Amino acid sequence: MSENLNTVKEAMLFTQRVAQLSKALWKAIEKDWQHWIKPYNLNINEHHILWIAYHLKGASISDVAKFGVMHVSTAFNFSKKLEERGLLRFSKKENDKRNTYIELTDKGVELLLELVKVFDPSNNSVYLGAQPLKELYGKFPDMMEMMAIVKNIYGDDFMNIFEKSFANLEHEFTDKNGFLEKIQQPEKEPIQ
Repeated sequence: MSENLNTVKEAMLFTQRVAQLSKALWKAIEKDWQHWIKPYNLNINEHHILWIAYHLKGASISDVAKFGVMHVSTAFNFSKKLEERGLLRFSKKENDKRNTYIELTDKGVELLLELVKVFDPSNNSVYLGAQPLKELYGKFPDMMEMMAIVKNIYGDDFMNIFEKSFANLEHEFTDKNGFLEKIQQPEKEPIQ
């Protein structure tokens, strides 16, 4: 009996630690994110949708909702607002009339690239909070355990999209004079 209670107690301690730490971390992330995108008249959901659309190049609203960890109606409604601003366009595919797809317009790509360019690490409390660990250990904190938890909750598809977006960032951008810039690459034909 006490073994079972100990397991429940461990479960409670673990989940509450994760909850409290996640909430505190999210509050800092949310503040930093809003500060970064506010001059561009975007909210976090809109920016996240632009980011996902950029990396997935023709994402379905369902994909945006899944990767953006938002309800499908939220993904659709904020995408609609972005379309009204000329940043996104909606489409249907010939072989898939049931799903709605989004892709960035040229104006949307310009805005997203401008946001990447103006990102300032000195205004990011999470980055600054991790900096002493990097100085001490020579690297940022390892995310493998956190990624394993997220993978067990959201699955392989989520993690594949997660990895793809960061691989794109790694390969498509360069650090130039303290700013991120897109590496100029030849245009590819969109996949239909």
